[in-house]
Amino acid sequence: MTDAPARPTAEDYAAAARALGAVDAVPFRTEDLVFDPRTLLKCMFGCSDWGKGPTCPSRPGSLKPWEYETVLRRYKGGILVHAHDKKTSQDVSYEIERRAYLDGYPFAFSLSDCACCKECVGLKGLPCADPKKARPAFHSVGIDVFATAARFGLPLYPLQSPDEEQNWYAAVFLD
Repeated sequence: MTDAPARPTAEDYAAAARALGAVDAVPFRTEDLVFDPRTLLKCMFGCSDWGKGPTCPSRPGSLKPWEYETVLRRYKGGILVHAHDKKTSQDVSYEIERRAYLDGYPFAFSLSDCACCKECVGLKGLPCADPKKARPAFHSVGIDVFATAARFGLPLYPLQSPDEEQNWYAAVFLD
């Protein structure tokens, strides 16, 4: 009987994410993520997409942040993906999710702020153009992305002007 090959580790996937274009990627343990249900307030009262977006916590059937926390805490860990644009963070996280699933992580799951389409048709009241790829953002599932990024020494701060470099984050949960 032959032993199954060892699955890649979170560190392996972090290296792969950097090779795919992430500015940085770091392994995390789920207990190191900062959950805070107050993130829902920023969605409700700070986002013009509230009540419209297909990944919005206001959509029918969406889990509430405290319910997401229960689900996400079932994972042991994963990787945080850092990029300077939303599309890169999402594309890298999807590719890592795909690889992890094929490598034997059946519950691998990418969490990223959706950037699938140039213009979201869901915001116009039409069905989502890519519902299998559209994923919610950290804050919409109750993760305090500012506090979480800080725990890992990653940059994230409110932009003071439009010409400042943005920092986008995605995560791939592994299990």
